[in-house]
Amino acid sequence: MNREVMNVIPVGIIGDGYTAADLLRILGGHRDARAVIVFSTENIGKDIVEVYPHLLRFTEARCEQTDLNRMKQECQAVFLALPHGLSVPVVKELVEAGVRCIDLGADFRLQDPRVYEEYYEVVHEAPDMLKSAVYGLPELYRSRVREARVVANPGCFPTGAILALAPLLRNGLIATEGIIVDSKSGVSGAGRSLKLTRHFCEVNEGVKAYGVGNHRHLPEIVQELSLVAGQDVEVTFTPHLIPMSRGILTTAYARLRPGVTASQVRDAFHDQYAGEYFIRMLPEGVSPHTRWVYGSNFLDIGLFIDEVKGKVIVISALDNLTKGASGQAIQNFNLMFGVEETEGLKFGGIFP
Repeated sequence: MNREVMNVIPVGIIGDGYTAADLLRILGGHRDARAVIVFSTENIGKDIVEVYPHLLRFTEARCEQTDLNRMKQECQAVFLALPHGLSVPVVKELVEAGVRCIDLGADFRLQDPRVYEEYYEVVHEAPDMLKSAVYGLPELYRSRVREARVVANPGCFPTGAILALAPLLRNGLIATEGIIVDSKSGVSGAGRSLKLTRHFCEVNEGVKAYGVGNHRHLPEIVQELSLVAGQDVEVTFTPHLIPMSRGILTTAYARLRPGVTASQVRDAFHDQYAGEYFIRMLPEGVSPHTRWVYGSNFLDIGLFIDEVKGKVIVISALDNLTKGASGQAIQNFNLMFGVEETEGLKFGGIFP
Protein backbone atom coordinates (compact mmCIF):
# COMPACT_ATOMS: atom_id res chain seq x y z
CA MET A 1 0.00 0.00 0.00
CA ASN A 2 1.44 3.37 -0.97
CA ARG A 3 1.95 6.16 1.52
CA GLU A 4 -0.91 8.29 0.16
CA VAL A 5 -3.43 5.50 0.74
CA MET A 6 -2.01 4.78 4.21
CA ASN A 7 -2.47 8.40 5.28
CA VAL A 8 -6.09 8.64 4.15
CA ILE A 9 -8.49 8.98 7.10
CA PRO A 10 -11.23 6.30 7.01
CA VAL A 11 -14.69 7.70 7.70
CA GLY A 12 -18.17 6.27 7.97
CA ILE A 13 -21.56 7.65 7.06
CA ILE A 14 -24.79 6.67 8.76
CA GLY A 15 -27.74 7.45 6.51
CA ASP A 16 -28.33 7.49 2.77
CA GLY A 17 -30.39 10.63 2.13
CA TYR A 18 -29.48 13.81 0.26
CA THR A 19 -26.91 14.95 2.81
CA ALA A 20 -25.20 11.55 2.75
CA ALA A 21 -25.07 11.74 -1.05
CA ASP A 22 -23.51 15.20 -0.89
CA LEU A 23 -20.94 13.95 1.64
CA LEU A 24 -19.94 11.21 -0.79
CA ARG A 25 -19.77 13.69 -3.67
CA ILE A 26 -17.34 15.88 -1.73
CA LEU A 27 -15.33 13.02 -0.25
CA GLY A 28 -14.84 11.69 -3.77
CA GLY A 29 -12.50 14.65 -4.37
CA HIS A 30 -10.96 14.78 -0.89
CA ARG A 31 -7.26 13.89 -0.71
CA ASP A 32 -7.19 13.04 3.00
CA ALA A 33 -10.42 11.14 3.68
CA ARG A 34 -12.30 8.21 2.23
CA ALA A 35 -15.75 6.84 3.00
CA VAL A 36 -15.23 3.17 3.88
CA ILE A 37 -18.68 2.42 5.30
CA VAL A 38 -22.19 3.66 4.49
CA PHE A 39 -24.97 2.38 6.72
CA SER A 40 -28.52 2.40 5.42
CA THR A 41 -32.00 1.22 6.34
CA GLU A 42 -33.98 1.30 3.09
CA ASN A 43 -31.25 0.44 0.56
CA ILE A 44 -29.29 -2.32 2.30
CA GLY A 45 -27.36 -4.42 -0.18
CA LYS A 46 -27.33 -1.84 -2.97
CA ASP A 47 -24.25 -0.09 -4.28
CA ILE A 48 -24.61 3.60 -3.51
CA VAL A 49 -24.39 4.36 -7.24
CA GLU A 50 -27.63 2.42 -7.71
CA VAL A 51 -29.30 4.87 -5.37
CA TYR A 52 -27.39 7.91 -6.66
CA PRO A 53 -26.04 7.27 -10.19
CA HIS A 54 -24.33 10.67 -10.28
CA LEU A 55 -21.75 9.28 -7.82
CA LEU A 56 -20.40 6.73 -10.31
CA ARG A 57 -16.55 6.84 -10.20
CA PHE A 58 -16.68 8.96 -7.04
CA THR A 59 -17.29 6.09 -4.63
CA GLU A 60 -17.42 2.31 -4.48
CA ALA A 61 -19.39 2.30 -1.23
CA ARG A 62 -22.24 -0.11 -0.67
CA CYS A 63 -25.29 0.45 1.52
CA GLU A 64 -24.93 -1.87 4.49
CA GLN A 65 -26.82 -2.78 7.61
CA THR A 66 -25.73 -0.89 10.70
CA ASP A 67 -22.90 -2.53 12.61
CA LEU A 68 -21.40 -0.12 15.14
CA ASN A 69 -18.73 -2.56 16.25
CA ARG A 70 -17.36 -2.63 12.72
CA MET A 71 -17.53 1.16 12.53
CA LYS A 72 -15.55 1.45 15.77
CA GLN A 73 -12.83 -0.77 14.33
CA GLU A 74 -12.59 0.74 10.84
CA CYS A 75 -13.42 4.47 11.16
CA GLN A 76 -11.71 7.41 12.79
CA ALA A 77 -14.67 9.68 12.19
CA VAL A 78 -18.36 9.21 11.48
CA PHE A 79 -20.89 11.52 9.85
CA LEU A 80 -24.42 10.97 11.09
CA ALA A 81 -27.10 11.97 8.59
CA LEU A 82 -30.11 10.84 10.58
CA PRO A 83 -33.49 12.27 11.62
CA HIS A 84 -33.58 13.93 15.04
CA GLY A 85 -33.71 11.62 18.02
CA LEU A 86 -31.70 8.82 16.41
CA SER A 87 -28.15 10.11 16.73
CA VAL A 88 -27.80 10.31 20.52
CA PRO A 89 -27.28 6.62 21.43
CA VAL A 90 -25.08 6.07 18.37
CA VAL A 91 -22.85 9.06 19.09
CA LYS A 92 -22.55 8.10 22.74
CA GLU A 93 -21.33 4.60 21.86
CA LEU A 94 -18.95 5.75 19.13
CA VAL A 95 -17.37 8.51 21.20
CA GLU A 96 -16.76 6.11 24.09
CA ALA A 97 -14.81 3.98 21.59
CA GLY A 98 -12.68 6.96 20.50
CA VAL A 99 -14.46 7.71 17.22
CA ARG A 100 -15.05 11.40 16.53
CA CYS A 101 -18.57 12.27 15.40
CA ILE A 102 -20.12 14.98 13.26
CA ASP A 103 -23.89 14.97 13.64
CA LEU A 104 -25.78 16.59 10.78
CA GLY A 105 -29.03 16.22 12.71
CA ALA A 106 -30.38 18.33 15.54
CA ASP A 107 -29.59 16.19 18.55
CA PHE A 108 -26.59 18.17 19.85
CA ARG A 109 -27.28 21.71 18.62
CA LEU A 110 -29.35 23.02 21.54
CA GLN A 111 -27.66 23.43 24.91
CA ASP A 112 -30.90 23.21 26.91
CA PRO A 113 -32.50 19.73 26.79
CA ARG A 114 -35.86 21.23 27.75
CA VAL A 115 -35.85 23.43 24.66
CA TYR A 116 -34.88 20.41 22.55
CA GLU A 117 -37.81 18.45 23.97
CA GLU A 118 -40.22 21.35 23.39
CA TYR A 119 -39.34 21.83 19.72
CA TYR A 120 -38.50 18.27 18.68
CA GLU A 121 -40.97 16.44 20.94
CA VAL A 122 -38.33 13.90 21.98
CA VAL A 123 -36.66 13.50 25.37
CA HIS A 124 -32.88 13.85 25.02
CA GLU A 125 -31.24 10.60 26.08
CA ALA A 126 -27.85 12.09 26.98
CA PRO A 127 -28.30 15.68 28.21
CA ASP A 128 -24.89 15.52 29.89
CA MET A 129 -23.27 15.46 26.43
CA LEU A 130 -24.81 18.74 25.27
CA LYS A 131 -22.30 20.98 27.02
CA SER A 132 -19.30 19.16 25.56
CA ALA A 133 -20.65 19.04 21.99
CA VAL A 134 -19.34 21.92 19.87
CA TYR A 135 -21.63 23.88 17.60
CA GLY A 136 -19.95 23.43 14.24
CA LEU A 137 -19.98 26.89 12.73
CA PRO A 138 -16.27 27.27 11.90
CA GLU A 139 -16.45 31.02 11.35
CA LEU A 140 -17.44 31.42 15.01
CA TYR A 141 -16.02 28.37 16.79
CA ARG A 142 -12.99 27.26 14.78
CA SER A 143 -10.65 26.67 17.73
CA ARG A 144 -13.25 24.66 19.64
CA VAL A 145 -14.11 22.54 16.61
CA ARG A 146 -10.45 21.50 16.30
CA GLU A 147 -10.55 19.86 19.73
CA ALA A 148 -14.11 18.49 19.60
CA ARG A 149 -15.10 14.86 19.96
CA VAL A 150 -18.68 15.65 18.96
CA VAL A 151 -19.60 18.40 16.51
CA ALA A 152 -23.19 19.52 16.11
CA ASN A 153 -23.36 20.55 12.47
CA PRO A 154 -25.61 23.64 12.25
CA GLY A 155 -28.98 23.65 10.54
CA CYS A 156 -29.21 25.16 7.07
CA PHE A 157 -31.47 28.08 8.03
CA PRO A 158 -29.41 28.95 11.15
CA THR A 159 -26.18 28.99 9.12
CA GLY A 160 -27.55 31.67 6.79
CA ALA A 161 -29.16 33.69 9.59
CA ILE A 162 -26.35 33.55 12.16
CA LEU A 163 -23.56 34.45 9.74
CA ALA A 164 -25.66 37.32 8.37
CA LEU A 165 -26.21 38.88 11.81
CA ALA A 166 -23.18 37.88 13.92
CA PRO A 167 -20.93 40.85 13.00
CA LEU A 168 -23.70 43.32 13.87
CA LEU A 169 -24.50 41.77 17.24
CA ARG A 170 -20.88 41.10 18.19
CA ASN A 171 -20.09 44.79 17.74
CA GLY A 172 -23.28 46.06 19.38
CA LEU A 173 -24.42 47.83 16.20
CA ILE A 174 -28.07 46.75 16.23
CA ALA A 175 -30.88 46.46 18.74
CA THR A 176 -31.23 42.98 20.16
CA GLU A 177 -35.01 43.03 19.88
CA GLY A 178 -37.23 43.23 16.82
CA ILE A 179 -34.88 41.28 14.53
CA ILE A 180 -36.69 39.67 11.60
CA VAL A 181 -35.30 36.73 9.63
CA ASP A 182 -37.12 35.74 6.44
CA SER A 183 -35.81 32.69 4.57
CA LYS A 184 -36.71 30.95 1.31
CA SER A 185 -35.62 27.33 0.89
CA GLY A 186 -35.50 24.77 -1.89
CA VAL A 187 -37.43 21.52 -1.54
CA SER A 188 -34.38 19.33 -0.87
CA GLY A 189 -34.24 20.85 2.60
CA ALA A 190 -37.21 18.66 3.51
CA GLY A 191 -35.30 15.48 2.71
CA ARG A 192 -35.80 12.67 0.19
CA SER A 193 -38.64 10.75 1.80
CA LEU A 194 -42.03 10.92 0.09
CA LYS A 195 -44.59 13.33 1.49
CA LEU A 196 -47.61 14.97 -0.10
CA THR A 197 -46.37 18.52 0.50
CA ARG A 198 -43.18 17.77 -1.47
CA HIS A 199 -44.85 16.49 -4.62
CA PHE A 200 -44.19 18.48 -7.79
CA CYS A 201 -47.80 19.57 -8.21
CA GLU A 202 -47.96 20.69 -4.59
CA VAL A 203 -44.80 22.80 -4.79
CA ASN A 204 -44.45 24.03 -8.37
CA GLU A 205 -45.53 27.59 -9.26
CA GLY A 206 -46.15 28.59 -5.66
CA VAL A 207 -44.55 29.92 -2.49
CA LYS A 208 -45.64 28.90 0.99
CA ALA A 209 -44.66 29.91 4.53
CA TYR A 210 -44.43 27.08 7.02
CA GLY A 211 -43.44 26.54 10.64
CA VAL A 212 -44.57 30.12 11.27
CA GLY A 213 -43.62 31.20 14.78
CA ASN A 214 -42.46 27.76 15.89
CA HIS A 215 -39.99 26.36 13.36
CA ARG A 216 -37.48 24.00 14.94
CA HIS A 217 -34.53 26.11 13.80
CA LEU A 218 -35.73 29.20 15.70
CA PRO A 219 -34.26 28.26 19.11
CA GLU A 220 -30.97 27.39 17.42
CA ILE A 221 -30.81 30.83 15.79
CA VAL A 222 -31.75 32.58 19.04
CA GLN A 223 -29.27 30.54 21.09
CA GLU A 224 -26.29 31.33 18.89
CA LEU A 225 -27.12 34.99 18.25
CA SER A 226 -27.61 35.51 21.99
CA LEU A 227 -24.18 34.01 22.66
CA VAL A 228 -22.62 36.31 20.07
CA ALA A 229 -24.40 39.37 21.51
CA GLY A 230 -23.68 38.45 25.12
CA GLN A 231 -27.35 38.94 25.98
CA ASP A 232 -30.76 37.61 25.04
CA VAL A 233 -31.76 38.31 21.45
CA GLU A 234 -35.33 38.43 20.16
CA VAL A 235 -35.88 37.01 16.67
CA THR A 236 -38.94 36.50 14.50
CA PHE A 237 -38.17 33.75 11.98
CA THR A 238 -40.35 32.74 9.04
CA PRO A 239 -39.23 30.14 6.48
CA HIS A 240 -40.81 29.71 3.04
CA LEU A 241 -40.76 26.81 0.59
CA ILE A 242 -39.72 27.81 -2.94
CA PRO A 243 -40.13 25.59 -6.04
CA MET A 244 -36.42 24.96 -6.60
CA SER A 245 -34.21 21.99 -5.70
CA ARG A 246 -31.41 23.59 -3.66
CA GLY A 247 -30.59 26.86 -1.99
CA ILE A 248 -31.60 29.24 0.78
CA LEU A 249 -31.97 32.98 0.50
CA THR A 250 -32.19 34.71 3.88
CA THR A 251 -33.13 38.35 4.40
CA ALA A 252 -32.50 39.69 7.91
CA TYR A 253 -33.88 43.04 9.08
CA ALA A 254 -32.60 44.92 12.12
CA ARG A 255 -32.62 48.42 13.61
CA LEU A 256 -29.29 50.22 13.99
CA ARG A 257 -28.44 51.63 17.36
CA PRO A 258 -28.45 55.44 17.49
CA GLY A 259 -25.40 56.99 15.86
CA VAL A 260 -24.24 53.85 14.03
CA THR A 261 -22.95 54.65 10.55
CA ALA A 262 -22.86 52.68 7.32
CA SER A 263 -19.07 52.56 7.44
CA GLN A 264 -19.18 50.98 10.91
CA VAL A 265 -21.49 48.28 9.60
CA ARG A 266 -19.28 47.52 6.61
CA ASP A 267 -16.17 47.53 8.80
CA ALA A 268 -17.77 45.01 11.17
CA PHE A 269 -18.38 42.56 8.34
CA HIS A 270 -14.95 43.13 6.86
CA ASP A 271 -13.22 42.63 10.20
CA GLN A 272 -15.05 39.39 10.93
CA TYR A 273 -14.99 37.78 7.50
CA ALA A 274 -11.91 39.20 5.75
CA GLY A 275 -9.97 35.98 6.26
CA GLU A 276 -12.86 33.58 5.72
CA TYR A 277 -12.52 31.70 2.45
CA PHE A 278 -16.13 30.51 2.34
CA ILE A 279 -17.76 33.85 3.18
CA ARG A 280 -18.01 36.16 0.16
CA MET A 281 -18.94 39.78 0.85
CA LEU A 282 -20.49 41.09 -2.35
CA PRO A 283 -19.82 44.59 -3.71
CA GLU A 284 -22.07 47.39 -2.54
CA GLY A 285 -25.42 47.29 -4.32
CA VAL A 286 -25.14 43.61 -5.32
CA SER A 287 -27.66 41.21 -3.79
CA PRO A 288 -26.87 37.49 -3.37
CA HIS A 289 -28.45 34.94 -5.69
CA THR A 290 -28.89 31.26 -4.81
CA ARG A 291 -27.67 30.30 -8.28
CA TRP A 292 -24.23 31.76 -7.53
CA VAL A 293 -23.67 29.34 -4.65
CA TYR A 294 -25.51 26.32 -6.10
CA GLY A 295 -23.58 23.16 -5.20
CA SER A 296 -20.79 25.08 -3.44
CA ASN A 297 -19.67 25.65 0.14
CA PHE A 298 -19.77 29.42 -0.23
CA LEU A 299 -22.09 31.79 1.61
CA ASP A 300 -22.62 35.14 -0.10
CA ILE A 301 -23.62 38.27 1.83
CA GLY A 302 -25.01 41.58 0.60
CA LEU A 303 -25.77 44.69 2.69
CA PHE A 304 -28.30 47.50 2.49
CA ILE A 305 -27.84 50.26 5.08
CA ASP A 306 -30.13 53.23 5.68
CA GLU A 307 -28.48 55.63 8.13
CA VAL A 308 -31.39 58.09 8.01
CA LYS A 309 -34.03 55.56 9.02
CA GLY A 310 -31.60 53.61 11.17
CA LYS A 311 -32.14 50.26 9.45
CA VAL A 312 -29.92 47.55 8.05
CA ILE A 313 -30.88 44.67 5.76
CA VAL A 314 -28.50 41.74 5.40
CA ILE A 315 -29.09 39.16 2.67
CA SER A 316 -27.30 35.81 2.57
CA ALA A 317 -27.40 32.95 0.09
CA LEU A 318 -26.14 29.40 0.51
CA ASP A 319 -26.67 25.91 -0.80
CA ASN A 320 -28.68 24.13 1.89
CA LEU A 321 -27.09 20.74 1.18
CA THR A 322 -23.49 21.98 1.02
CA LYS A 323 -22.65 24.98 3.22
CA GLY A 324 -25.95 24.33 4.97
CA ALA A 325 -25.11 20.69 5.69
CA SER A 326 -22.53 18.35 4.11
CA GLY A 327 -19.96 20.91 2.95
CA GLN A 328 -19.90 22.49 6.38
CA ALA A 329 -19.59 19.00 7.88
CA ILE A 330 -16.48 18.38 5.76
CA GLN A 331 -15.16 21.81 6.77
CA ASN A 332 -15.57 20.74 10.41
CA PHE A 333 -13.96 17.36 9.71
CA ASN A 334 -10.94 19.09 8.18
CA LEU A 335 -10.50 21.21 11.29
CA MET A 336 -10.90 18.23 13.63
CA PHE A 337 -8.16 16.26 11.86
CA GLY A 338 -5.70 19.04 11.15
CA VAL A 339 -6.39 19.01 7.42
CA GLU A 340 -6.41 22.22 5.35
CA GLU A 341 -9.87 23.66 6.04
CA THR A 342 -10.70 24.08 2.36
CA GLU A 343 -9.65 20.54 1.36
CA GLY A 344 -12.25 18.92 -0.87
CA LEU A 345 -14.30 22.11 -0.93
CA LYS A 346 -12.54 24.39 -3.42
CA PHE A 347 -15.16 24.38 -6.13
CA GLY A 348 -17.46 27.12 -7.30
CA GLY A 349 -21.18 27.09 -7.76
CA ILE A 350 -22.82 25.73 -10.91
CA PHE A 351 -24.13 28.49 -13.16
CA PRO A 352 -26.34 28.82 -15.07
